Order: sequence, then structure tokens, then C-alpha cells
Amino acid sequence: MSKQMYSMIPNTKQGSQAWNVERWLRDGKGITPLEALHKWGIFRLSAIIFNLRADGMDIETKMIKRGKKKYAEYSYNG
Repeated sequence: MSKQMYSMIPNTKQGSQAWNVERWLRDGKGITPLEALHKWGIFRLSAIIFNLRADGMDIETKMIKRGKKKYAEYSYNG
């Protein structure tokens, strides 16, 4: 029998993009936009992060600079 996991955010369906990101962050893992694109096909990770924050998640943004490129890495402070 498989263990069903629930979202802490109301109205978030299992398997949705927001659910995947929430579970990933709550497991203590950071995520970047490129990782989200490769893992779940998410093009606008920042929009999902915005909505999760609006629903009460404490998510930290760390800006990473590699050469001339700059991108965000998100992690959960919970």
C-alpha cells in the first residue's frame, strides 16, 4: 500500500506543479528555475514560489552568480 502525501497548502492537488515544488522544498532541498524545468517542466518557478509564499510558506531566495549569469535558488525555512 502506498503512502499518500498531503500538501500543507490548502487547495493544492497532489501531482500539481505547486505540490511538487512544495514537497521538494519541505524535504529540505533547494530548487533553481533550471532544475524545476528539467524535473517538472515548470517554466515560471518564480510564480509558483510567489503563490506558495502568499499561502504562508517561508521561502528564502538566494541569488547565485556564475560568470555573467545570475539566477535564484529557493529553499524552505521551516
